[in-house]
Amino acid sequence: MTGLSEKLESLPNIGKVIASKLRLIGIENRQAFLARDPYEIYAQLLAKVDPNLCRCALASLVGAKQGIKWHLITKETAAEFQKRYPNHEWTDAC
Repeated sequence: MTGLSEKLESLPNIGKVIASKLRLIGIENRQAFLARDPYEIYAQLLAKVDPNLCRCALASLVGAKQGIKWHLITKETAAEFQKRYPNHEWTDAC
């Protein structure tokens, strides 16, 4: 059984909804999440789980990795994702 500190939901910005989506791509716990690049995780979620994820979801993932509240980094993380994935078109601005 996974201890509370190992649960995805123990990370900042990660609630039940995002955690359930992460589990759909094989990320089951905190350690598995922290071992990955959050931008790649977001790209995988877009491709395999939810093509309509917004910029706030991206900021939540990056913030979870960095220990930062998502709303403080939304604009910066969206700009970085756009650099890495230039063909991506945002469906909304959150």
